[in-house]
Parts: sequence; C-alpha cells; structure tokens
Amino acid sequence: MTNSITINLKEVVGKGYKDIWNYKGRYLALKGGRASKKSKTIALRWITKLMKHPDANLLVVRQVFYTHRDSTFADLKWATHRLKVSHLWRFKTSPLEATYKPTGQKILFRGLDNPLSITSITVEKGYLCWAWFEEAYQIRSEEDFNKVDMSIRGDTGGLFKQIVLSFNPWNEKHWLKPRFFDVKSSNILAVTTNYLCNEFLDDQDKELFEWMKEHRPRRYNVEGLGEWGIAEGIIFDNWKELDFDYEKISKLSIYEPINGLDFGFTNDPTAFINAIASKEEKKIYVYDEHYEKGMTNDEIARMIKEKGYSKSKIIADSAEPKSIEEIKRAGIRRIKEAVKGPDSVRAGVQMLLDYEIIVHPRCQNFQIELSNYTWDSAKDGTLLNKPIDDFNHLIDALRYGMQSLGKTKAKAVPSLY
Repeated sequence: MTNSITINLKEVVGKGYKDIWNYKGRYLALKGGRASKKSKTIALRWITKLMKHPDANLLVVRQVFYTHRDSTFADLKWATHRLKVSHLWRFKTSPLEATYKPTGQKILFRGLDNPLSITSITVEKGYLCWAWFEEAYQIRSEEDFNKVDMSIRGDTGGLFKQIVLSFNPWNEKHWLKPRFFDVKSSNILAVTTNYLCNEFLDDQDKELFEWMKEHRPRRYNVEGLGEWGIAEGIIFDNWKELDFDYEKISKLSIYEPINGLDFGFTNDPTAFINAIASKEEKKIYVYDEHYEKGMTNDEIARMIKEKGYSKSKIIADSAEPKSIEEIKRAGIRRIKEAVKGPDSVRAGVQMLLDYEIIVHPRCQNFQIELSNYTWDSAKDGTLLNKPIDDFNHLIDALRYGMQSLGKTKAKAVPSLY
C-alpha cells in the first residue's frame, strides 16, 4: 500500500504557487479572486505535506461546520484523486474526517460555531501542527482565530507549525488586512493570486471575467484580481451576524414571513432570500438564502419546493413577468411580482435602513453583499444618494419580499434544518 507513486507536480498543480508551496513559516495568508485555484492548490499541498511528514496532522476550520462537506472536505478528497493516492486515504462523513491509511494521520474538520469542538481537540498519533482556515473572511472575530492559533502549540517533534488562511478579500476593513497584509514579519507570507495564474481555465470562464472587467469593474477588482474591496460609502451598518432560533421567533405574533426572489442567469445569480420581520420591533431576521448562476425557471421552482416554500408568498422581480408565470405554472402558486415605481430602489434601501437586520451565519452571500453595497459617488468623490448597482441581488430580493409585510397574516416558517 505504500508503493511509490511518481507524478509531475508542475503538471498537476500548475504555475504561480511555488513560494506558497515551499513556505514553512507560521502564517500563510492567501487572498485571491475567484477561479484563482487557491483552494484546490492548498488542498493538493496539504495532502502532499501530510504524506511526506508521518507525524503531522491537520485541522481544517470554517466559520460554520456544515459548510465543510461541499468545500474543504470535497477539495481534499479531490486532491487525493488528482495526486493518484485516493486508495491510500479514507474519508468519513460521520464523524467528518480523513485518515491516511499507512500511518493513521488525521485531517479533522471543525466549525467556529462550536468552539468547544476546537479547544478540546486532540490527535491519537503525532502532532496537531497544521491548520487551514478556509473562507477566512467569514471569521469576523479575531479572538476566535486566536483561540485556534493557540491550540497549535507545544512540541511538534521538529515539524514546522503553520496556519494557512485562504479567502476572497471582500472588504478592506476586515481584521485580516492589518493582521497579515499591512505588516512585515518573517513569520508571515501574505500573497494575492487571481484567475490569470490559472492555466486550467477554459475560454468560457475567461470570457466571464472579461465581461465583468467591462461591466462590473468594482466587482472585477475583488472577484477577478483579488484586490481588497473598498468600504467607503458603505450603506448598511445596521446589521449583525447572530446564530438564532428562527422557528422560535417566528411563533411570535408580531413576526411575519418574508420571501423574496431576484432573477439572474449567466452573469448574475438567481437570489432567493428568506426572513421573518416585525414592523413593531423594527427587526428583520434573515435565516436562509439561495445564490446560484445559470438556473432555469424549472430549476428555480424545484429549489423553492425542496426548501419547503412552495405554499409561501414570494415577491419576485417584476422585470421578468414571463419567469414569474412559468414558476407559478410549475407549482409555486403564491409567487407575485414586486411593485416598482420611480426611485423604488432608493426608497426600498431607506426602508431597510429603518430596521435592525440580524443575519444567520449560514447566509454568507448576504453578509458579503451587506459588506460591499455602497453609495455611488460623483467625480469629485462626493457620495450621492444613489446605490451602485452591484453586490445587491439578495438585497434586492429582500426589498421585494418586504413588500408583503403587514399584508398577510403571519405564519410559521417551514422547518428546514
């Protein structure tokens, strides 16, 4: 089972990551745009390093535990196939972990939504000397990071200790920037990558970035080039992330269900948002979202049914009456078009600013939009009373959904989880 396997790493990994691959310092902070192959490269790197160092173990951390399965867990499993060593690894979903069969080394997966699962972590063999924070931008508390950082301590048998942080740089005000990118330290390697170093992209993917470069330059700088998002002129400062029991809150008579839908396809996503809101308390609790490009109307209807909202009132973008009718004929009978009028965007934004918005940790795309939706500005830099038409798909969906507030009798939301 331990027979040697010969592969060409340059062909498997590609170019642009040599310094990252060989780095042995304490902190490796890797920000990058979409399709920069950063997550895939890190997964390949960890599998290779673990097989090379038989006493090392890896802890993989995300803000929310359940998001591992379709991201880090899948990427690391993919890496074993890409490296032609999948027969040497065992991946389990209960508990979520991976084991290198020849040595018993472990890859452990944890979420910061359960701090006790991290602070008490131990390994049976060797040392827990490496950690990977994927989507590190979602970790809003530097103190939460520090707790895990402190767990990578003590004797490691001569192995190098290392924490890797990978993320899309949505907002320059995040603690990651001053902590890792605005300082010079021999213990830190801070790197930015983008899609231009990904030789595995096909022409269709490249065309999408070229479209973004021309039509969404601000988004292109962040998603395409991996540059920090700019927080100047941010609109929403009335929100916070909180793990709440929405079923319990929904039983209060002053709260009503809010469901909004914004259409997209090739360049923009279809955005479906679910919340409960109270006019009396001036609070909106956002607890679920769907954010996906390339969805047909049949697929949208199927998604709504699978989430349990087929009988719920849904307010959708009135710009696509044909889509609304097709979704209605597919069984979503209570979908209706939003009412739009002169200056409806600004008016809807002002209405949302009157509320405190509480966002469940699972709604990461909505949090990204709230952190990047800004007022437009004049040539002299003066802010205008008009939002930039970007980072707003779920926000638009919430604006539509809020039109039903106070017009229907409140009902309990479906049990989804």
